[in-house]
Amino acid sequence: MAQPIPLLAVRGSDGTSLLSGPSCEPLASFNRDARPSRCVTFSPDGSLFGWCNGHSVSVVRCADGSLLSTFDLPKTSVLKISPQNTVLATWQPYSKAQDSAQGEPNLQLWDAQSGQLLKALYQKKMESWCPSWSADEQIAVRSVNNELHFYENNDFNTIANKLHMQKVSDFTLSPGGAPSKVCVYVPGSKGAPSFVRLYQYPQLGGPGAALANKSFFKADRVSMTWNNKASAVLVTASTEVDKSGASYYGEQTLHFLSVSGETALVQLQKNGPIYDVSWSPSSSEFCVVYGFMPAKATVYNLKCDPLFDFGTGPRNAAYYSPQGHILILAGFGNLRGQMEVWDVKKYKQVSKPQAPDATHFSWCPDGEHVITSTCSPRLRVGNRFQVWHYGGAVVHKQEVAAGTELWEVRWQNLPPGSFPQRAVRHTVPPALRHLPPAERARLHEEEPAQNLRPGDKSLSKAALKNQKKRENKKAAKQEVKTDPPSDPAPVSNNQSEPSIGETETDKKIKNLKKKLKAIEELKEQQTSGKVLQKNQLEKLQKEDQLLQELQELQISL
Repeated sequence: MAQPIPLLAVRGSDGTSLLSGPSCEPLASFNRDARPSRCVTFSPDGSLFGWCNGHSVSVVRCADGSLLSTFDLPKTSVLKISPQNTVLATWQPYSKAQDSAQGEPNLQLWDAQSGQLLKALYQKKMESWCPSWSADEQIAVRSVNNELHFYENNDFNTIANKLHMQKVSDFTLSPGGAPSKVCVYVPGSKGAPSFVRLYQYPQLGGPGAALANKSFFKADRVSMTWNNKASAVLVTASTEVDKSGASYYGEQTLHFLSVSGETALVQLQKNGPIYDVSWSPSSSEFCVVYGFMPAKATVYNLKCDPLFDFGTGPRNAAYYSPQGHILILAGFGNLRGQMEVWDVKKYKQVSKPQAPDATHFSWCPDGEHVITSTCSPRLRVGNRFQVWHYGGAVVHKQEVAAGTELWEVRWQNLPPGSFPQRAVRHTVPPALRHLPPAERARLHEEEPAQNLRPGDKSLSKAALKNQKKRENKKAAKQEVKTDPPSDPAPVSNNQSEPSIGETETDKKIKNLKKKLKAIEELKEQQTSGKVLQKNQLEKLQKEDQLLQELQELQISL
């Protein structure tokens, strides 16, 4: 069976186009719309494509470009097609006429095949405007006045069930079909903590109905992400302000909830913001990008144990390929667009291309290519898009014409399994080929990557040697800084007086040995899972410096 060729939708001030494949050839069956589009969308299975050009909403079949339906909805700002291609949802800004007490319904649900209006609803805010469907469309959910309304089999005239809970602020429905689960967030008030709960439809009320519950005090907002198998949710809780003053971004914590009832606080290994959290398509592990720049990136398993640490670097996002075999760590926005491409199975870096000024990134469904783009209004100059092979080569590059703007590029959705997982090809950039592997690694990372699986020693002797050199330099820099000194090594009350003939050098050696013994104890605590304080971590970083001082003193005797 021939593999499909993914389509690419391109929307800009000069109109809307559909291009074919990573080579971006114009799709012959689609007549380019020269009028600027407000929005575009593909159906979840990729068989339909819809857009609004400021005059009407049109839906076409991707296979041959034939028109399925058209709607006289010139003000439509966003649209979405349900998982089974049954319903087209459209939303336009809410407005109220002077002679009207309430105004016209601004959220419409249409029969995508016949064009018949199924239901018109009021939805004043664009946030969470669209109902959330299960994959089989057996249920759909809306948030209405801080409670959840459930509809069954696309009957939007009858509310089949409600989740009664005071002030439900946000929710997310699980992917896949029955049994559907919903994760809800209720912000704290009057000294009570915020909490997130998991429910399985239709058991939404009564004692013991919740599958899992996690409460926390530090949360002004949350983001909730299901894994593909709908077995667990990751919740990033954020505050607007960091009361300690350490972070401009506020404070973030990451929480794990499973449908079997387990909950956990994910222990991150560096202070600072949480930039991104991404589930592997396998649903068995997830990657977190976090910490003050240069940021760390770590992969965790479902027990929230770290599996692999990618070290530090200029990054703020993580993207797994659709097949889950490649992970790209990237630094966009206020960073320079560096992309680190990693083979997930071997945890080996494949390439390190750079896309300066990129405002968008997404994987092609084939798992072989990605797209980066520079779009307005984020950046109004240098608008363009590039299609890359994960090995670092640019397959296609397209600059927009002078006087025009690029607004959006979007890959066609395709069903899982449309493209098989292929073996990852490893290449070395030409500029680094003359260097030995250890030197390439030194150029790639500010802090080295390391395998954290128990009993798996992934660093070579050369890598360990380079790691110690970096730590020595770091420790030397910290000594120059005017930070408060760390606590001295504990002194026993029954410490004996120096023996007769003990020189100043002997005293220094004894003191250094005590400090090193204290460091060994801290390392054992860290290995057992204890989270160390900042001053304790600073002590660990001085180990190599202390060893070097001890060695020099012993040589001088």
